[in-house]
Amino acid sequence: MAKQGKRITKAYEGLSQLDAVSVAEAVKIVKERATAKFDETVDIAMNLNIDTRKAEQNLRGMISLPNGTGKTVRVAVFAKDAKAEEAKKAGADIVGSDDLLADIQAGKINFDRCIATPDMMGIVGRAAKILGPKGLMPNPKLGTVTPNVVKAVEDAKAGQLEYRAEKTGIIHAGIGKASFDAKKLAENVSSFISIILKAKPATTKGTYVKRITLTSTMGPAVEIDVAQL
Repeated sequence: MAKQGKRITKAYEGLSQLDAVSVAEAVKIVKERATAKFDETVDIAMNLNIDTRKAEQNLRGMISLPNGTGKTVRVAVFAKDAKAEEAKKAGADIVGSDDLLADIQAGKINFDRCIATPDMMGIVGRAAKILGPKGLMPNPKLGTVTPNVVKAVEDAKAGQLEYRAEKTGIIHAGIGKASFDAKKLAENVSSFISIILKAKPATTKGTYVKRITLTSTMGPAVEIDVAQL
């Protein structure tokens, strides 16, 4: 068995005896133990009592966090003519139609979010088998198929993120960076939790939120006290 490094050992020190804590305390602990040489992403994981085989419990949506995520999001937009110009002015990294489709089909996917105007979905649909498995397929329910490309691009650039429940009922997302001010990071955590609580399916029975943990890229997971929410 490989020997743990001193940094990892110190990061986990004392956590085994730690009870579930408040959002503010969890943020404090995670920030203190994020000691890697890069700015670690802070990730939240919510273990929910849902059955994702049921359509109404297969949670998915978009969240705009109050303080962004700290991540640079590359945005591609399927649009033409005036809408293409609007997308470029709004800050889209890639704008195109048939040429963008050709790049995707050739394996050139240099973006994190894909947006399309409704009239372009005939072209976008030809890339569905490539974009779908990567979670990049534009979807009207997520606001990524829209005539308002300016708002969609600006929201993506401002740190809007998508959440989706896994088969096991866990939702996780990067909600900031370890370098964030503790108050701003706590606001992001609370905002994310609030949105997921509001998204509770009416058909869910029993305890909805079973467990919430906060962690950094290279750090230990800290449990948040669900009873306090």
